[in-house]
Amino acid sequence: MARKPPLTTSASLAREPERAIMKRVVVLAIVLALWGAGSAWAGELEGVKMPDKATVGGQALVLNGMGLREKLTVDVYVGGLYLEAKTKDGGAAISQDKAKRIVMHFVRDVDKGQLVDTLRDGIKKSADATVAMKSFDKMSAWMRDVKGNDEIVIDYTPGKGTSFAFNGKVAGTIEGIEFMRAIWSIFLGANPADEALKKGMLGK
Repeated sequence: MARKPPLTTSASLAREPERAIMKRVVVLAIVLALWGAGSAWAGELEGVKMPDKATVGGQALVLNGMGLREKLTVDVYVGGLYLEAKTKDGGAAISQDKAKRIVMHFVRDVDKGQLVDTLRDGIKKSADATVAMKSFDKMSAWMRDVKGNDEIVIDYTPGKGTSFAFNGKVAGTIEGIEFMRAIWSIFLGANPADEALKKGMLGK
């Protein structure tokens, strides 16, 4: 004798929409959780990821943009710019006496001499070159050979100065807003080291 299908009560019918809603809520929660886990990495360029936020001198910063530094068609490093508020204005990013950060994530080996030459040439093009060059020897002494995946992080803290860190270890700090402006001009000034890098860091 064939079994009769179970009776469907009005109560169980009433619960069906509730179950459907709960399933959707669970799926949505999972999607949001996965999105939130990945959103800490706001930028990715040439396989290099950078977080969407940073903190310098206790001040929260946001990733303004990322760009690729090339020399003679060879990829050198991915640069990231962090500011208190996003801007596409290179002049404003340079001149503001606010906390900021530049990250240089290298994708190939670069020797100390090349780094020093690039920094010297860039500083000499800036409006603050005369003042900044007085501290150049001090800064150049901190430079070292870098390899692929090494990072140089340049932080500016108002009232304190510009610090250089290699793979998380701070090498030293140079006081003065003029020096900061000269360094930032290398990346974002009227005559940057790489125009495409500048545009990327400014989110253009």
